[in-house]
Order: sequence, then C-alpha cells, then structure tokens
Amino acid sequence: MSYEKITIFDTTLRDGEQSPGASMTLEEKLQIALALEKMRVDVIEAGFPASSKGDFEAVSAISEKIKNATICALSRAHKNDITLAGKALKNAKKSRIHTFIATSPIHMKHKLNMSKSEVVKKAKEAVTLAKTFTNDVEFSAEDAFRSEKEFLCEIFETVIDAGATTINVPDTVGYATPSEVFELISYLLKNIKNSKRATFSVHCHNDLGMATANSLSAVLAGAGQVECTINGIGERAGNAALEEVVMALKTRQDLFKKEVRIDTTKLTTLSKLVSSITNIDVQPNKAIVGANAFAHEAGIHQDGVIKNPETYEIMKASDVGLKSNQLVLGKHSGRNALKTRLRELGFDFSSEKEEEFLDIFEKFKELADRKHEIFDDDILSLVFHKNSQEKAIEFIDIKTSTDYTKNLHCATISLKVNGKQIQKTGSGNGTVDAIFDAIKKATSSDYTMELYSIKSVTPGTDAQGEAIVRLSKGGVVVSGNDANVDTIVASAKAYINALNKMKSIMQKK
Repeated sequence: MSYEKITIFDTTLRDGEQSPGASMTLEEKLQIALALEKMRVDVIEAGFPASSKGDFEAVSAISEKIKNATICALSRAHKNDITLAGKALKNAKKSRIHTFIATSPIHMKHKLNMSKSEVVKKAKEAVTLAKTFTNDVEFSAEDAFRSEKEFLCEIFETVIDAGATTINVPDTVGYATPSEVFELISYLLKNIKNSKRATFSVHCHNDLGMATANSLSAVLAGAGQVECTINGIGERAGNAALEEVVMALKTRQDLFKKEVRIDTTKLTTLSKLVSSITNIDVQPNKAIVGANAFAHEAGIHQDGVIKNPETYEIMKASDVGLKSNQLVLGKHSGRNALKTRLRELGFDFSSEKEEEFLDIFEKFKELADRKHEIFDDDILSLVFHKNSQEKAIEFIDIKTSTDYTKNLHCATISLKVNGKQIQKTGSGNGTVDAIFDAIKKATSSDYTMELYSIKSVTPGTDAQGEAIVRLSKGGVVVSGNDANVDTIVASAKAYINALNKMKSIMQKK
C-alpha cells in the first residue's frame, strides 16, 4: 500500500551546530552532508550564510557537491540575509531559502520592537525577495506555539500568497505538548484559506523532553514535513532526533500511514559520525542509536529474544545498520543466555553435560555479582576452570619517538614471546597507534580492535592512567587492561594482556 510521503528536513549542520562545543569545519560539514545524501534525506539545511563567512562558504561548498537532496539556507527576514543565502545557493541543483521572523507577543515586544502589521509586512517582503532566488521558499514563525492562533493564520496566509511553499510552525523554546501540537496544526490547516498550497512543517525543541512526540503529533494532524537532527543535537536540550522520528514512522506505519525515503540502515553509522565530529557522546540508553538500544541483560528478556526476537524487539537491529542485537551477560542473565553464548563460542552443553553446565552457571553468577559486565574471556576461563591465562607474551621495554613537524610517530617494543625475546619497530598516526603496530608485528597478530580507552584512576598530574583494550576474532571478544602512571606503558600492557587471553582461548578451542 502506498502512503503519503513525509519530507525529512535535517538541520544537523545548522541548528545542530548551535549545540555548545559542536562547531564543525567545512570539511566536516561536507562529510556529514554527503552521508545525509546517501541516507536519502530530502532537505539538508546547510547553514546560516549571513551569520559568518564560514557558514557562507559551507553552504556554497555543499551546494556544489550535493545533487540528490535540496540544499537549504537559513535567513532572517532581512534583505541582506536573503541576498547572501541566494548567493550561497547559486550552484545548488535543488535549493531552498528558509526565512523567519518572530510572531509571539513576547518576541515581538522585547526582541523586535515591532507591531503585528509590521511583522506581517516584513514577512511578506522577505518571501517575495527569496522567490527571486529560488522557487522553493520556506517561512517560519519563530516561537509559533506561544503566538496567537489568529495572528498565525493571518501571517501564514499572507506569505503563502507571496509564494511560500513550506510553512514551518516551530516550537522554538520546547514549550508545547503533543496534544497542543495536534490542536494547533489541525487549527491552522482548517482555518488558513490557502493552506493546501503549502506543505506544513514542524521544528520541535526538546526542552521538556517531548520533541519527538510533538513532531509525530504534528504528522498525525496533517503536517507534511518534520525538521530534525542526527542524535537530536541542537540549541539547549536539542531538537527532535531524526532517527527517532523516522523509525517511529516506519515501525508504526499502521498508525501514521505515512512513508519516508530514508535508508534507515545508515542511521547507526551516521550517528557515530556526527558524535565523533561534534565530540558529543550519545547516551547508552538513547533510542535507536544508543549502545544499549538493542542490548538485553535481563534473563527473561534474553530468553524471549533467543526464542523469538519479536518478543522484546519492535525493530530489527539490522534495520538501523547494526549486524545484530546484543545479549549483554551480567548478573541478571539466565541459563539460556549463557548456554547460547557458549554455543556461539564453540561449546555445546547438551543434556548429558547439564551438571557440568550448571556448575559453570553457578560460577558465572558468582562472577557476575562482582563484575558489571561479563566478556567472552571471563566465560571461557570458567569453562577451562582457570581464572588467569598463561602469559605467552611478556612486556620487557618500550621506546618511542615523535617528529611533530613531519607527523612521524615510531615505537620500538621489546617482548618475550613464548620464551624468546623479540624486538620490533612500528609506526602510526600517534604514539599509541605506533606501539600497537609494533606489538602486532612482534606477535604476528591479526585481531580486530573493538575498543581502546584511557582514563585517569587517581587525581593529580602524577595520576595513574587505566588503559582498556578490547579485541575480537571469529566471534570471540576479549578485553585487557592495565594501570600505570605512564599511559604509554599502560596501553602497551593492556594490549598484551588482551593478546594473551585471545591466544590462550584460541589454543584451547
């Protein structure tokens, strides 16, 4: 069955960049824009050209590169803003100018110092000028949800007559509730005489934690566009999260009866890209793209998911770009989860071995009470009845050198491997990268690094640094850690500890 399409308008590069500390370089903006295009976002709001030279250049560059999405530039209802937006968009295959002016009593009085009639006149002039640069013009009534309904009808009707093709109703300060959003959008569509000549849109902020719910309420009321950002980043508490809006529309298509063009399998990768560039971490329990979004630890949940994923999952992990869901083994896990993971690791505890399995399970529970999360090497040590692995690789010494002018980082590692002393030199993008390269060469290792992290465990300039390294191969995941006042040494030893565990497991298997 074919449904009406909802336009997904992404403002990560404009409103998202307004998150404190989230400023992006031109190259980073281009990288995100290209990823958004591949994900099939309909409209990319690339920036606010009048705000800075950098934003003008970013909008211009993105306009030249992107061919399959509409490139949008924001502007106030000022002649200079609109002119600069038009110039920045001149090379865009598909362009849009998004102009706005405040319409709430508090904004008109204290920010604009303008009367209603002056605001309407300014809005009409802005849209008329924008139409000389592009046929696609969006108009926003800033702080719409604290504006008078009748005044919104008046100004929206005026700008539609002037040529606006999209009417945006922003909850600028995150004040509205879902029922209020539904009521206002319904009211506007019913009472604006020329409402059918434009697409109605919402731009919801998350100050009260309702941005996604408000956006979806607008869709139910008849809005045809949702403005959102990757990971929900943006001013103050952020915007409606694109991944949440899109997956809600797809997962509950029975309710919304709408379609989106988005390739959802790219959501996780794009989320990680934006997080990496902006240095804004995604909370583990974040819907859709959080580390725990498809992870299960409770025994009852794990048992159900093993039998049928639909018992506790309303979406497939693969739908958002993950390979699979994740059964996190911990103190809440049950027998079935442990037995399933052991089977995946190559150990089949059939009914004849039930007593042996129950003994392992009992030890597993004891260990889980002491550890937050159980990894494969922990489980396998229980199977092998060993709490420590034989050290086939021993650390002896390390020497590093760096030439910052040439960006050269080298490390020479001395190890004892199976009783034989070996020395190898490696290079990399940084000192740690060079150390790991040297260790790989010395040990002939080809494992995949899943995680490397370093953190301070004590205060002060002489603080100990704890390094954690997580390696994987063939479905087996192990972790190694070490603490040292020299983080370089801690990193090397953590890597070696992980290698020892992995090699021991592989030999036993």
